[in-house]
Amino acid sequence: MCVVGAGPVGLTLAIGLRRLGLRVRIVDKAPATKREARALVLWARAREALDALGVGETLLRHGVELEAVTVRARDRVLGELVTGWARSAHARPLNIEQHDIERLLSEELARLGTRVEWNTELTDVKVHDDRAEFTLRHGDGTVESAVAPWIVGCEGTASVVRDRLGIPFEGRRRTGLQVVQGNAHPTWRLGEEPGRGHIFLAPHRSLLVFPLPGGGFRFFCFRDDPDPTLTTAPTMGELRDLVAETARMPGLRLEATEHLWLNRARFSDRVAARLRSGRGLLAGDAAHAWAPVGGHGMNVGILGAHNLAWKLAAVHHGQAGAELLDTYSDEQRLLALRYIREMRFNFMELPLPPLGHRAFTATVPAALARRGFQRRLDLRLSDLGRNHGDSALSRHRPGRRHRGGPRAGDRMPDIALTGGAAGEGTGTGPGGRTGSCVQATQGVQAVRGVQGLAVVRLHALLGYERWTLVLHAARADVLDALWEACEGFPAPIRVLPVTPWDGAEARRLGHPDDLRLVRPDGYVGLVAPLARTALLRSYLVALAAGGRTPVRQSEEHHPHRAH
Repeated sequence: MCVVGAGPVGLTLAIGLRRLGLRVRIVDKAPATKREARALVLWARAREALDALGVGETLLRHGVELEAVTVRARDRVLGELVTGWARSAHARPLNIEQHDIERLLSEELARLGTRVEWNTELTDVKVHDDRAEFTLRHGDGTVESAVAPWIVGCEGTASVVRDRLGIPFEGRRRTGLQVVQGNAHPTWRLGEEPGRGHIFLAPHRSLLVFPLPGGGFRFFCFRDDPDPTLTTAPTMGELRDLVAETARMPGLRLEATEHLWLNRARFSDRVAARLRSGRGLLAGDAAHAWAPVGGHGMNVGILGAHNLAWKLAAVHHGQAGAELLDTYSDEQRLLALRYIREMRFNFMELPLPPLGHRAFTATVPAALARRGFQRRLDLRLSDLGRNHGDSALSRHRPGRRHRGGPRAGDRMPDIALTGGAAGEGTGTGPGGRTGSCVQATQGVQAVRGVQGLAVVRLHALLGYERWTLVLHAARADVLDALWEACEGFPAPIRVLPVTPWDGAEARRLGHPDDLRLVRPDGYVGLVAPLARTALLRSYLVALAAGGRTPVRQSEEHHPHRAH
């Protein structure tokens, strides 16, 4: 495989492909890993995706979790937004600068046996039915003609891959908005409390201030655009004046952080007409780009890479038909289009005229005082509620009302489960309680509070290298029928009976008479009655579309298979 562009998206894709056993070549025209700060925040769902690829803990060690954000306007506090409401091991947003993400992902990729080829520029691409041919220009001036089974453009908005594939980049330029940002240490009365950010609202301005892992803050000022001809980077003085005026702190001083970074940017809202053309694909900013309102551009790109890697590996290994890659294009385009639409109504960050500013800020205190609002806002920001319900891969049990639990296309919840015996590992249960944990044992009903019981999170039992068929352990009597339905499916699949920790967790899992087939990227593909295994069979047959011999995990790695 050839991945073009070694930003966070290209590196995530390359790591996913390598973990699935594919050879990867990744090239970038830049001389080395960039030293520009750029994006800052990893939200919960992107953190889950990166953790599934084995880099979650590494990133956490180099970042700082954002715990709360104080919202101010006109010299008064309007309220506080608290993060971490979502049920996830990575519920809080992680502040970590983009150049650090790139460095850490590059190091992980090198450990997997692939190094980024810097100073290597893609100049041309041609795709054929069975391969992609492309031309590279190296830093010493030499030109190389190369071939790969697939090529993926992750090289940004000026994508050569997209251009050569002839894919339109649809959308328009955003007018009346510029973003002035930079890293600095402020001298102000608010101090530098770890994990706390600030939002200042003013007419024609919205100022976001988030803590940096190494100390200091990132200042984002979304403002009107009185002089569109001004394109040079802002000075520290301009940034200081914007911050002081918006926050109403005339005596404010800003001092540059160790690595000075100042940026002025304007944006377009654009999405590629399609993300696949034969053996060529697009991801990240090459596929979609919009103004950084909400701070989700990098996150959506990472989720796209997480979506694409397992599908590309499945097709390449003959485990699925090439049509599976079209579901990546459909799902990712729809996700991007929804973000662009929603971010146009993000009045917490978009600059408003005086009348709109007064009306909006008047509603903020009451909204932030409501726990329900906090939960809903946190869920939206976390991306955990995003789904692929409209995807061709999402099929829900026909003919009846929904009986609870996640629907097809939803992210599978990280449900607390019981199982195992003391001394076989450690895990964290509901409310932060700890105990030993192993994979939930087939057919064993555990009782909460009994000595020796373990607590394990469902996400720890899923795997990026396989599909997982999840059902209540109380229905372990159907395992033979389920395995028979899975016969002939060429991709690895695990049948996983589980015992929820309590009644609330059982309701989150869904009705005991339903099964849920979870995709490698953690989304539910199929919800069907256990009594209708033909629905499972038809789903897998359609997915395989000409796959090879079935692959089952050995008993050593698949303890839940019936004997």
